[in-house]
Amino acid sequence: MRRDVFQAIADPTRRAIIVLIALQAMTPNAIADHFDSTRQAVSKHLRVLTECELVTQTQKGREIYYQLELNKMKEIDQWLGPFRKIWESRFNQLDQVLLKMKTKKK
Repeated sequence: MRRDVFQAIADPTRRAIIVLIALQAMTPNAIADHFDSTRQAVSKHLRVLTECELVTQTQKGREIYYQLELNKMKEIDQWLGPFRKIWESRFNQLDQVLLKMKTKKK
């Protein structure tokens, strides 16, 4: 079953897993150690992330390591791009209003 990347990031546990493996590849057991859920629950989350192609598996000896697929993260970034421009524009407008208020007080 092919899932959408946005289905994957909709879950807070999967977002936390993404943050964990963003810097280094980790085994499922190492990932599970960071959560108060079962190893099986973490495995289900990893399966969803793998199906969405947000993470990839690499076999090293007897261990499987999961690592973040940065190219797939770009898809999320591209979708957020227009919203980021809106937010930045509004923050810049707020900065200008606050600056004007500050200079009027002096």
